[in-house]
Amino acid sequence: MSSAQHLTDLAEGLAEAGHEVVAVASSRGYDNPEKRFPVRETWKGVEIRRIWTPGLGKKARWRRLVDFATFWINATLILLRLRRFDVTVCLTSPPLISSLGQVMASLKGGAVVPWVMDLNPDEAVAAGWLKQGGLAEQVMSTLQKWSFGRAARIVALDRFMAERLRAKSVRADAIHVDAPWSHDDAVRWDVAGREAFRAEHGLTGKFVVMYSGNHSPCHPLDTVLEAAKELAGHATLHFLFVGGGSEHGKVRAFAENQGLKNITCLPYQPKERLSSSLSSADLHLVVMGTPFVGMVHPCKVYNILALGLPFLGIGPEECHLTDLAARLPDRRYARIGRHGDVKGLVEVLREAAATGPLPPSEESRALAAEFSQSRLRPRLIDVIAAAGQGHAA
Repeated sequence: MSSAQHLTDLAEGLAEAGHEVVAVASSRGYDNPEKRFPVRETWKGVEIRRIWTPGLGKKARWRRLVDFATFWINATLILLRLRRFDVTVCLTSPPLISSLGQVMASLKGGAVVPWVMDLNPDEAVAAGWLKQGGLAEQVMSTLQKWSFGRAARIVALDRFMAERLRAKSVRADAIHVDAPWSHDDAVRWDVAGREAFRAEHGLTGKFVVMYSGNHSPCHPLDTVLEAAKELAGHATLHFLFVGGGSEHGKVRAFAENQGLKNITCLPYQPKERLSSSLSSADLHLVVMGTPFVGMVHPCKVYNILALGLPFLGIGPEECHLTDLAARLPDRRYARIGRHGDVKGLVEVLREAAATGPLPPSEESRALAAEFSQSRLRPRLIDVIAAAGQGHAA
């Protein structure tokens, strides 16, 4: 899960900077609830407390609700026993966990800094999981407004998310805008790894179009899958879906039901294989669902830029992907498509395959440097430290 990886990076950076860091997280794996972690451990100077949940998974809404409710209850019990903190950084999974952070800060003191990886209940309403104006949405919106209104700082991921926060009456001076960083330490252009990964999965000689990461309704793949169906007879085009999430199984089912041999599905790859996996693509797909602009952020694009590889962004005209694409002069490295335009996407993919693999772009890498961990993580650490000093006991 990207948010967990970024929080891990942040915690490690805070510890390296001399801060005392305690992390409270689930004891189960995000995409594989069967995977369990120790209840307590110390990792690279970070004290970790883990929360038990039943691990019912994401196959039904009631399962998610029970997991979230259990997380909230057990997190409350752990936080009540822990000491006062100068700053509590809250992510957004499970939803509105920043409200719990604010309750604890009210009891014990200290600042709260929500790091808004996704914006709920807005996302849940846009996805059809919650009814707008319903009791659950109203309660969640009230909690969101209360917790955000009391936050020392709020970290938004792009200008669209910042606009949404301002529309919710969040103070402009409380909002800090920075994207999630690329993983400089784990991602590099790997020629040998590329060839080995492609050979391992029968992709040698193919033009590989890859979607890598979380497969979620926020990043709808319907247009891509229909394009793959149209291109089933293409001699070299092959679609590779790597990752997990609620929609990953649907991609696999679509390929099986349609009898498509030009689609391969793989699980999340270990961090040590991330370079070879990402380097194996000739064109990366980055998808932003139209209703979700400003609610979620296409963070996978930064690793792609760091490699210098081409990407095809699929989303609305006004979104962060379009902003990034406009900054790359060579359009072969930053193509943009629209949801529902299967014919247009097929043409773009045929053109890309006819051009063939492109060498890594220095312009893309230069743009990626603006979103590197070495640049953005220290900036966020400074924001957090300043928030703590403003709420010192």
